[in-house]
Amino acid sequence: MEPVVLACVDPSARTRSAIDWARNEARRRGLPLCVTTESPRTPYGAKMIVCGMPREAPSTGRATGSWPLASAAAAACPLVLVPDEADGTYRSPEITLGVDARDPAGGAIDFAFDSARGHIARLRVVHAWSLPSSAAEWPFAVPERDRATWEDQEVQLLADVLRPWREKYPEVPVLEDVVLLTPVQALLHHSAGAALVVVGTRPGTRWGETAEGLLRDASCPVAVVPGRPTTR
Repeated sequence: MEPVVLACVDPSARTRSAIDWARNEARRRGLPLCVTTESPRTPYGAKMIVCGMPREAPSTGRATGSWPLASAAAAACPLVLVPDEADGTYRSPEITLGVDARDPAGGAIDFAFDSARGHIARLRVVHAWSLPSSAAEWPFAVPERDRATWEDQEVQLLADVLRPWREKYPEVPVLEDVVLLTPVQALLHHSAGAALVVVGTRPGTRWGETAEGLLRDASCPVAVVPGRPTTR
């Protein structure tokens, strides 16, 4: 079956932004665009599914107000959710990728690097970390020297994770960003200036906590990439 970029249209919602975004992405990838009102689980041979992301989506992550989101949650290919107010184009020369350096999602990393290369964009890779649990038991504030040591370890972890993809995509400029925040806080902060935010999920799951937070509040399109995405 011929691969396509699939735009899933909810007749009850404003979906023009999602269709425009899908059309531009299909053109870039040299793939046909298929626009449908059917369930995205229908075997279209999709390499990417694009849906609208209405602002009234509930915090459960199921988005019952927009049926394509719920039925596409288990998609085997990258799923891009586009806010109503998006203009269908990459509004910024930067893509943001969320990475857990201790448990990296390779599919999401590869998708983000490939997207940055295709759009000639800088890739900001965000790794959010937290202080060791033992630090909460200290009677005083964490010494700056200890915090700096822990942060240096996190920076090295992220650098090690990204090394293979930097070698695979040498033309992509990368900014590594290690922050002492929750993943949702870190990615929402950068979504205001990003063209796209990319996160990964594990096989058999629907929405992780990070993805849920992004779908509620992100101001730019969000790509949710399964652990084993389809290949180009």
